[in-house]
Amino acid sequence: MSEDVYYTLAQALNTLPNGFPSTESGVEIRILKKIFRPQDATLFCDLRLEFETARQIAERTGRPIDGLEDHLIEMGKRGQVFGINIGGIHMFKMVPWAFGIYEFQVAHLDRELAEMCEEYGKVFGAQFFKTRPQLMHVIPVEKEIPNKQQSLHYEQVSNIIESSLSFSVFDCICKKKKHLLGHGCDKPLEICMAYAPIPGVFDKIPHHRPVSKEEAYALLDKAEEAGLVHLTWNMESDHFFICNCCGCCCEVLSAINELGINAADVINSYYYAKIDADQCVACGTCRDERCQVNAIEEGDDAYEIVREKCIGCGLCISTCPSEAISMVRKSPEEIVLPPSNEMDWFEKRAMARGVDIGKYR
Repeated sequence: MSEDVYYTLAQALNTLPNGFPSTESGVEIRILKKIFRPQDATLFCDLRLEFETARQIAERTGRPIDGLEDHLIEMGKRGQVFGINIGGIHMFKMVPWAFGIYEFQVAHLDRELAEMCEEYGKVFGAQFFKTRPQLMHVIPVEKEIPNKQQSLHYEQVSNIIESSLSFSVFDCICKKKKHLLGHGCDKPLEICMAYAPIPGVFDKIPHHRPVSKEEAYALLDKAEEAGLVHLTWNMESDHFFICNCCGCCCEVLSAINELGINAADVINSYYYAKIDADQCVACGTCRDERCQVNAIEEGDDAYEIVREKCIGCGLCISTCPSEAISMVRKSPEEIVLPPSNEMDWFEKRAMARGVDIGKYR
């Protein structure tokens, strides 16, 4: 089987709404060769963005059913596809490069792959973050949200947790990559979370540590204490993860900090912080220890929020000794409601990029 399978796979990934742009160096092909065997690459291209059983895939594609489910289960363990087991029924679907294959490599990431992903991230990010809808939505520190009754259900982390029955925690791929490259931070590593409305979903998923609801809340508190931003998928329903992100490692926040992309193009958010100059004691805690996107600057007599950089996470408010900072909800004209669910996000993103995902529906 020739190397053409990897170019076919790259083309398939670039046809997906998230994209997979080519590079002059060909690093994206080297990444695919590192992650996929040729037979895996070929099978991936036969999958869809919606869950199917092995039998459904066989009937649709004409592939032999013998060994197909085992092959797909193995691909799931390799982080190449999204596989779930519900009541003994295995289901599988293709996933984009990000959020998807890249994040699923957390258990397999080594120095070589980390270096290639670091190189590719600059090209991927420049393409990815210029198109809306945004990938991520900020979940503010809940106790800092004013007038909670006005908040939408996906703006409150407690609503997401209370609607779930299974929880897990796993290592942050972004922090792990930076550690492998020799410039990681001291923020918690095992801090990203997944959740599901079905009991026991994560009991047998490799590299996920199942936790209780109480432990899930404790992890969120730990993330806030460490100054990590809560981010989840930018859609109204069907959430299944919360990333807890730092500005020095996170691939999403680095688009703001390193690539210089407008914060509103990178992350959807309904709030921004505001500093009362009369109350501010100019201690610098908000800027130096809490803000992850460099949205706070020192003014003449007090610190000031750079409105266009602020992502409304609320971290700066929690540790302000003079209670000079508050959260302000954006005007209705500024707020853009997210897509309703995952497929709606895919469709809107595909339309914005001008790609046809009909083949993968």
